[in-house]
This record gives sequence, structure tokens and C-alpha cells, in this order.
Amino acid sequence: MNESKYSDTYTPVSYDHRETIQEQMDLGKSGKVFFMNKPRVVESAEGKITWFGEIPGQGLFIKLDNGLDIRIDKIITIFGKPGAAYDEYEAYGNVCLDCTGGYDL
Repeated sequence: MNESKYSDTYTPVSYDHRETIQEQMDLGKSGKVFFMNKPRVVESAEGKITWFGEIPGQGLFIKLDNGLDIRIDKIITIFGKPGAAYDEYEAYGNVCLDCTGGYDL
């Protein structure tokens, strides 16, 4: 976990999202996590959260039992619950609904 695979800087995550992650880890359940590994590229992984903490200079991460590290500001959903990147993902999906397609209305 020394070298970050993310090219952008870590965005602070609200306490609500951190609390959700901690709750899921404490329950010991396995589930699916959808996240953005690169800009506009959605990936998913399934497993149990085995670790949640800070990597100095890189941000907060979770580690799944399959060995995958995920930066928490990139999580779209975690075990079916919205994550910190949910609003960013939804806004990207709705971007065409905001445009006029070159027409003046």
C-alpha cells in the first residue's frame, strides 16, 4: 500500500460515510463495493472489509479480504449504501440532461 494508484489528491470524506464503512466492517459481512479507480471508470469488488485507516500522504483506505485497497473518496456504493463518490457519479451520469444540445431554449 505504499505507492498510490490514484493520480488525483484525496478529497476529505464526511463522517457519515466513514461511519457507514466502520459499521460494515464491525458487522463482518461480505458485500460488493462499486468505486472509481480512474476518472469515469467504474469498477467493482466483492469481499469483507478487513482494515479501515489512513495511509499518510494518500488518504483513508479500506482493504478487502481479497487484498484490494480502495481509497474511500472513490467509493460510489458500499454494500448497497451510497459512498462518498455517489454524487459525483450521479452528476456525471446526468450531464446530458443539463445541456441543450446546441439549441437555444
